[in-house]
Amino acid sequence: MGLRIVTVKVLNSDDSIFKMLFSDKTELLKLYNALAGTRHQNPEDLTINTLKNAVYMSLRNDVSFLIDLRLNLFEHQSTYNPNLPLRFLFYVSDLLSLITKDDNLYGEKRISLPTPGFLVFYNGQDPCPEQETLKLSASFQVSEAPPRLELIIRVLNINPGHNQKLLAACRPLADYAIYTARVQKYARFMELRSAVERAVNECISENILKDFLEKNRAEAIHVSIYEYDMERHMRQEREDSFAKGLSQGEAIGLSKGEAIGLSKGEARGLEKTSCLIRLLLADGRLHDLQKASEDPEYLKKLCEELNIA
Repeated sequence: MGLRIVTVKVLNSDDSIFKMLFSDKTELLKLYNALAGTRHQNPEDLTINTLKNAVYMSLRNDVSFLIDLRLNLFEHQSTYNPNLPLRFLFYVSDLLSLITKDDNLYGEKRISLPTPGFLVFYNGQDPCPEQETLKLSASFQVSEAPPRLELIIRVLNINPGHNQKLLAACRPLADYAIYTARVQKYARFMELRSAVERAVNECISENILKDFLEKNRAEAIHVSIYEYDMERHMRQEREDSFAKGLSQGEAIGLSKGEAIGLSKGEARGLEKTSCLIRLLLADGRLHDLQKASEDPEYLKKLCEELNIA
């Protein structure tokens, strides 16, 4: 029996550079081989289908496929999103419905399912560890050990200097990381279209995604501008929400302090908050910083963890 791979695409191939690149059978097979340590050679064994559902409009960076009896869902992210496990749960449920649509769910014979795997490639501008794990159970309002339902996503940082062994094993992923890093770099001091065009021109001249960018130049520029605009918008929204949360917290703290005459307590509270912010920023723990701004109990927990009395 020959190798069988089924790729299920969420949207059209022009939704993101990642999806444009890895919707190509040859490039996707290279990525899988690098991650799994396999040496599959024939991309024509790969069959592409389409799953159409409005629920997945936000999963525009996604590529999913079945190989070696494993159902793999890959996505790229440039912003932190703690709800990825929930989104992937919705997605994999519909994928399994598609895969088993001709099976008898009420029969006595157990239906065999492919083993799922979930992977996110992170290339955003906020600090992120080399590798981390996101769990669906972290969203449950009541914690159980072990949880009765779980979905685990492995997040890999592919920014320059991270996961170099993987990038060395997969040239398309390494080139993708270089290209997106240049767009981010030039967009800091150039008009966005000019920044993208400069990154495209440089990468072509340096043989970085050369064939892909030459073949899809106009579309790649258009999609890159859209992607970066979206990333910048989401980052600004997050920063605005954090600033608003801090401002409201300070106002409430000051109001209560004045009401009971605890001016020293107010000052100490602000000092503790300031100290916590400095320590978290120094460690690059922006996720914790954001969560602390929204959850007083988590703020208290972090203060205890960092010995801020």
